[in-house]
Amino acid sequence: MGDRSRIEWTDATWNPVAGCSRVSAGCQHCYAERFAERWRGISGHPYEHGFDLRLWPSRLDQPLRWRRPRTIFVNSMSDLFHEGVPEEFIRRVFDVMEQASRHRFQILTKRHIRLAELAPRLPWPDNVWMGVSVESARWLGRIDALRTVPAAVRFLSCEPLLSALPLDRPGRLDGIDWIIAGGESGPGARPMRREWALDILNACRQAGIPFFFKQWGEHDREGRRVGKKRAGRRLEGREWNGMPRT
Repeated sequence: MGDRSRIEWTDATWNPVAGCSRVSAGCQHCYAERFAERWRGISGHPYEHGFDLRLWPSRLDQPLRWRRPRTIFVNSMSDLFHEGVPEEFIRRVFDVMEQASRHRFQILTKRHIRLAELAPRLPWPDNVWMGVSVESARWLGRIDALRTVPAAVRFLSCEPLLSALPLDRPGRLDGIDWIIAGGESGPGARPMRREWALDILNACRQAGIPFFFKQWGEHDREGRRVGKKRAGRRLEGREWNGMPRT
């Protein structure tokens, strides 16, 4: 957590909630879980309870103290719409985002059903972007849930990309403003096929949607395990850093 982030598509991270639980295949090698569990049992450490879900009310005002405008990823170490996070606390997070209008906030969830349930009862200021993870074709329904949310920017995170996604079908990307795609990194990473990434790139081109290619991950375009740094983030000879117009 802090006012700088190594995540390529954001500036900072803010974690009023930490810890989570697995809901789909994209969670199998979760970097946040791996990091948090390293500190389980270390008294006084923020992750002394590992990746168990925990609310941090003391962190709620952090964005209000950041004077320089920035793009902030909300809960990089959790999921705001986790079933263990009370609706009242989610509303407090939204109230802070509404007050901190100089910043842009990016929320990402795999809990699309709870998102769609709570969205009508939450404020949606223009500086709040809402996204869902779509790591495989099994979870295309998350896009339909996202479409019901009155966010100024709706986006998809297709990372780690674990299968082909038929995003070029008519209407599939209606109401979507941005797509991030990338392969998996870390121990046990599964390879991403080149054609899967190209299919998303082409779907974005057809729909006129900005495309951000985050990384190949541990495997290169040929499926060889070469490490994240060596594999890089170039697709078809260039980097793709598209961002939504706001």
